[in-house]
Amino acid sequence: MTDAAPEELYSLLVPLREARLIVPRACVAEVVGYTAPQQLADAPAWFMGTLAWNGRQLPVISFEVAAGQSPPESGGRTRVVVFHAPGGQLQPPYFGILTQGFPQLVRVNAGVLTADPEPFPEDGPVICRIRMLNETPMIPDLECLERMILSVTSATPEP
Repeated sequence: MTDAAPEELYSLLVPLREARLIVPRACVAEVVGYTAPQQLADAPAWFMGTLAWNGRQLPVISFEVAAGQSPPESGGRTRVVVFHAPGGQLQPPYFGILTQGFPQLVRVNAGVLTADPEPFPEDGPVICRIRMLNETPMIPDLECLERMILSVTSATPEP
């Protein structure tokens, strides 16, 4: 009898200014180079604007500002990670998050993960923080981010 291999999930560590996000690889559609987004009038500070992506307008946010932190500065390492919008309410069903470099592919399993007890506001864009070997990345609430973007763009759900 052989031991079953632990269940692993291919994930991405997404670099922010002072932290990292961890998301399943399947949540990310693409990583693109940074160009300054076209800003919307009267948008909240976390909503950076929209940029052209695959012939469509992609809403782009600063996760740090959405989570109540100060905004990062754009530089040569700045990228936009394009996420699938999990609720399918955005049209197109994607949005971008500014990052400070390329995401790193990692394999995670229950043996290397433990929950961090640090609480986050229930209505915010962070589900929790995890301890993973020498890392403490945050798990973003992608559905919350989608709702936040929808509130700014006034997009309508698919019929």
